[in-house]
Amino acid sequence: MIGTLTRYTPYVLSLLRIASALLLLQHGTTKVLGFPATQMSGVSLTSPPGIAGIIELVGGALLLIGLFSRPTAFILSGMTAVAYFMVHAPQNFFPLVNGGELAALYCFVFFFLTFAGPGPLSVDAMRGSEPR
Repeated sequence: MIGTLTRYTPYVLSLLRIASALLLLQHGTTKVLGFPATQMSGVSLTSPPGIAGIIELVGGALLLIGLFSRPTAFILSGMTAVAYFMVHAPQNFFPLVNGGELAALYCFVFFFLTFAGPGPLSVDAMRGSEPR
């Protein structure tokens, strides 16, 4: 059974990258494009949330298609770490209490993708810059 599942690992890695990118991309689209409309919509693009929105939009799109995946994941990992420590951690030590669970989880998922790569379902793999 384990051997059967192991052969799908590269594809599940691609799925993790795609799902994480889509979830992060929403943060960028609401901040930069106002869609979907949320409390985060309409921020100034020169403010810290606006700059984060630009990084989320561009980085989320690049990670979604798997282009420049490793450096993009590294930047996104750093951005989400900064978001955690600037926005959430000052409120309370515990992520459950300070609302920073998502930022912390994004940080570690993107950090993992920095080392694991994008998986076979990516532009990077099609270009030959990543193993298939």
